Amino acid sequence: MKYTLDTNVFIDGFRSEEAQADVLAFFNRALPFTYLNAVVMQELAAGARTAGAARDLQEKMFEPFERRRRVFAPSASAFVESGRALAALAAREGWQLLDEKPSLLNDALIAASCREQGVTLITNDGDFERLAAFITGFLHTTPWPVTTAPVLRKRAEDVEKR
Repeated sequence: MKYTLDTNVFIDGFRSEEAQADVLAFFNRALPFTYLNAVVMQELAAGARTAGAARDLQEKMFEPFERRRRVFAPSASAFVESGRALAALAAREGWQLLDEKPSLLNDALIAASCREQGVTLITNDGDFERLAAFITGFLHTTPWPVTTAPVLRKRAEDVEKR
């Protein structure tokens, strides 16, 4: 199983010591199977309002994932799939939906790219449940999925052997 964290999970970790401890505990269990979505990187970078915050984000979060080649981005197909999902969602719930919730554009891209890469999104955002109805095969869960260290270690060893 591969995982990625949604922007809201990282932001919770930045704002609360308890949430930060939860993120770090998850990384301790599942880091070999954790990836970073480029759309989440964009959202986090947009929230870094000072040069120091931007530098810390780059050095402490983005660069470690980039060095390990664990960053993934939406393909052209994911953009099309996310657009179709948004159109279907807006048809069901009303076209004003996108005006009321512009974050759905990025959420749909995250969902489509996660489905495309076989990555499970860890999120507290209920909008992903709505999007899942239109993006077949998209997997998401609330924090924190149950993982077992021995299984993860075994999988990590198998990955390293390849």
